[in-house]
Amino acid sequence: MKLLSDSIADDADFFVEQIHVVAIVFDNTDDVTVWGTTNFDNDTHFFHLALPFKSLDTLLSLAHERAEALQEEVADALATADWPALLEYNSDAKPPVPLPSVALKLSVTYPATEDDELGDGDPDDPQPHNIFYLEGVFVRMDS
Repeated sequence: MKLLSDSIADDADFFVEQIHVVAIVFDNTDDVTVWGTTNFDNDTHFFHLALPFKSLDTLLSLAHERAEALQEEVADALATADWPALLEYNSDAKPPVPLPSVALKLSVTYPATEDDELGDGDPDDPQPHNIFYLEGVFVRMDS
């Protein structure tokens, strides 16, 4: 499996489809990181997606028959887990969570430098992080 950041051509925003959630990590009370896979350039790629809790709820609601159970599991983890908390979906008992008919618009992040605390990019090191920000969620509507 390849890193998605190693396969992108430049720093432009882009779309990924055929997404599977393999883990949810709660780092603090403001945001969350989703570990996922996607089929990109006919290969499976791994990526991290940083997003606010509200966007996590939106993504989980698109998991069809698993949506309600996932939302309950997240609520339980938030109520009872020590921080950081990790929910994994990579076994036979808890398989990866597909997000069918979903496309995510992602933006690239770059390592922060001493003068660049936000990670907007270092012109001397154009290699992006394998962490992306969510720019939008799109759902394919069947006619």
